[in-house]
Amino acid sequence: MAKAKFRPLTLCLCGLFAALSAVLSWTSIPIGPVPIALTHVSIFMAAGLLGPWYGTASQLVFVLLGAAGVPVFTGFRGGLGHIAGPLGGFIFSYIATVFVTGLLIDRFGTKLPVLVPALAAGWLFTYGFGVPWIAWQLQIGIPQALTAYCLPFLPGDAAKTALCAVLLNRLYPLLRHKVRAA
Repeated sequence: MAKAKFRPLTLCLCGLFAALSAVLSWTSIPIGPVPIALTHVSIFMAAGLLGPWYGTASQLVFVLLGAAGVPVFTGFRGGLGHIAGPLGGFIFSYIATVFVTGLLIDRFGTKLPVLVPALAAGWLFTYGFGVPWIAWQLQIGIPQALTAYCLPFLPGDAAKTALCAVLLNRLYPLLRHKVRAA
């Protein structure tokens, strides 16, 4: 069995993307139980630049820091109580979102016609975890949760997707090989 290589640069980048997720989650607009935040920018960038495994590690660190009580989530909040609340499904979805998006980007590349659907698949995981969780937490139906906690966010999510697609399309050729070789 081949011994896994220790890649200090890649591990540092995992920490950097975990920190970036915290900073971008603090950059939020509180509009109810689900604020508008920029966290997915770091999630999608980690997926594209670090790949599915290291990208997932970065978001796992982010979620675990928040679970431990470090105020890394929107509104400078953290702790198990916050994760167990209405936003828990969205927070847990970050781990699956970065993994699936990273797999799709690794498989299909970063050309815009395939990158945008890969990022859209990530959003499906986010809403696939987040909407049922918030419906359960608030004791409302799935259609009502979709109407209140998904549809209003789609225009902003489309803008984040476009931003990440352009950034990944430009940065991937410059950085991905350096990260892999580290």
